[in-house]
Amino acid sequence: QPDLVERLISVDISPVSTAPVSEFSAYISAMKSVKIPDGLSHSAARQLADDQLRPVVQLPQLRQFLLTNLVEVEGRYVWRVNLEAISHHLADIMSFPIFHEPYPGPALFLGGSNSPYISSKDYPEIQRLFPKADVQYIEGAGHIVHQDKFEEFIAAVLNFLPPP
Repeated sequence: QPDLVERLISVDISPVSTAPVSEFSAYISAMKSVKIPDGLSHSAARQLADDQLRPVVQLPQLRQFLLTNLVEVEGRYVWRVNLEAISHHLADIMSFPIFHEPYPGPALFLGGSNSPYISSKDYPEIQRLFPKADVQYIEGAGHIVHQDKFEEFIAAVLNFLPPP
C-alpha cells in the first residue's frame, strides 16, 4: 500500500539477500549462552555479558548495541528481545519481501561506508523497486549507522524529510 507511505528510509539494508544468516545465528547463540548470576549491578552484568559475547561478536560497537537489550527483570538479567522467535524465523527476517510493483515515492537508502549491506551491485534492484531512490553513505559508519555517526545520520534523515 504505497499510498500510505509518503517517504521511505532504509538504513543499511538493500532489497537483496543480506549477510549470511549463520553470522546472525552465531550472535543469537552467543546471547542465549550468556550466564549472569543474580544480584549483580547493571554495569557489572553488562561487563560480564560483554566478556562472554566478545569471542563471537568481535566488533565492540555491535556488542554494545546488543547489550542495550540486556535488562533486569525481577532481579535477573534477561534479553529484552525474544531470541527464540528470532532464531526460529531468522531466514524470514533476513530476506526482503517479494513484491513486483515498485514503490513510487521518494526513498533514501542510507548506508555506512564501512558496512557491506548496501553494495553497488544492489543498485539495479534498488532502482527497479524504488525508482526515486537516492543511495547515500555516511563516511566512517558501520552497519549501526545511527550509533556510529549519530549527527551525520540525523543530518541525512532531516535533509531527506520535507520541511515542517
